[in-house]
Amino acid sequence: MNFASFEALRVACQDLPVGDQAAGQAVARRQDTLTKPRGSLGRLEELVAWLARWQGREVPSLDRVKVIVFAGSHGVTAQGVSAYPSEVTAQMVANFAAGGAAINQLARVAGAELEVISLDVERPTADFTLAPAMSEPEFLAAVARGYETVEDGLDLLCLGEMGIGNTTAAAAIAAALFGGIDQWIGRGTGVDDAGLGRKAAAIEVAVKLHGEVLHDPLRAAAAVGGRELAAMLGATLAARHKGVPVLIDGFVCTAAVAPLGKLHAHGLDHAIAAHVSAEAGHGRLLSAMNLKPLLDLGMRLGEGTGACLAVNMLRSALACHIGMASFADAGVSEKAE
Repeated sequence: MNFASFEALRVACQDLPVGDQAAGQAVARRQDTLTKPRGSLGRLEELVAWLARWQGREVPSLDRVKVIVFAGSHGVTAQGVSAYPSEVTAQMVANFAAGGAAINQLARVAGAELEVISLDVERPTADFTLAPAMSEPEFLAAVARGYETVEDGLDLLCLGEMGIGNTTAAAAIAAALFGGIDQWIGRGTGVDDAGLGRKAAAIEVAVKLHGEVLHDPLRAAAAVGGRELAAMLGATLAARHKGVPVLIDGFVCTAAVAPLGKLHAHGLDHAIAAHVSAEAGHGRLLSAMNLKPLLDLGMRLGEGTGACLAVNMLRSALACHIGMASFADAGVSEKAE
């Protein structure tokens, strides 16, 4: 899909399907007949109902699970905000292709197809301390690229990213959308105290420079974001339009999809936070967006790794829902009234 303007994209972000409530309710009814105390599987029961609602079927499936990792380069790395040089982005894309990254291993274990989308990694966005990271056409093209990667018929989409400097972009988006600066800044790839200071300074400059547009979630994402973040926003929007539930990965991914939540009160109902990362601002951002993470493992790698781990949790939830016997089928007495 091509978006001709910010306004066209805004309309697409506000015109969203609501999901199949009847399918979710059917799952809840079956859960109450299974050989366990009602509600005893806790959030696992909720997850199956969530899958059913957004897949639009009473018996959900996880046959077609896909992980898409978007990679982009950031001009703000010129400000010394990362512990790694910017060329690592392209090098890691090559590592993904060779099967040597953590996400390759976790996607295989999760039974998920992995696709890596490189978004002009040889051409960084503009340094957002000096100019908008992306022009309107550049931002919209990246959103459209993410949108078109989501195929019809997927059962679940996991989002991931790679981009040296992108925790700085994510923190800047969080600052733009939710206010403040310091609470969003973390060490990313392991930057030292001096680098942390440079990161804070860069975001402070950006907030002042782009202040006139930061009230608009889309314009803010263009001004201080990155191509891979814009693509994740587009993929999440496409998933909503196509009936595909989404697992959100870490801090960068959460910041990337935040504009959709800002533009529509229920814009992220089809998405679940797979985990809370060790990046300093992630827990605060999840709280600000009313997202409750599934896992807390102290991870901060990105790449969609946390989302992949959550796929296995969803598979477990679905296996119980489909495979367990009902009280009647098993000849087990139900709770006395």
